[in-house]
Amino acid sequence: MSKSSATPERLSRTELQLLQVLWKLKTASIREVQEALPANRQVEYTTVQTLIYRLEKKGAVRRTRKIGNAHIFEPIVSPKNAVGTMIDDLLALFGGSATPVMAHMAESGQLTLEDLKALESSIKEREERKS
Repeated sequence: MSKSSATPERLSRTELQLLQVLWKLKTASIREVQEALPANRQVEYTTVQTLIYRLEKKGAVRRTRKIGNAHIFEPIVSPKNAVGTMIDDLLALFGGSATPVMAHMAESGQLTLEDLKALESSIKEREERKS
C-alpha cells in the first residue's frame, strides 16, 4: 500500500512517538506498538489504544486487517510530512520567520557550519527546480 503524502492534523508528542514506532515496524497491533515503546516511555495499553484511534481519526494511520481480535495498523503519513507540519506550526509562532529559531540553534550550538552548507545547497536546488 502506498503512503499518503497528506499533511496530518497537529500531532501531540506522544502521538508522534507512536507514529515513529509504526514507521519502524511498518504495520503493528496496538499491543505491538505499546511493547515497542522505549522502557522510559512506557504507556498503558488503553492509552496507546486511545491515541492510535485518535491518529486514525486524524488520518495519520489506518487499519489494514484484523487478526483475531487485534486490528493491525499502518502509518499513512510520511515522517517528512509529519515533521514538516510540526515545524510549520513552530514557525507560525514566530510569524512564519525561521530567523529566531535558527538564531537560537546557532547560539546553543545545535546549528553547525555543515548544517548551514547543507541548507544552502537545499535552497539552491529548490531555486533551480523553480527556474
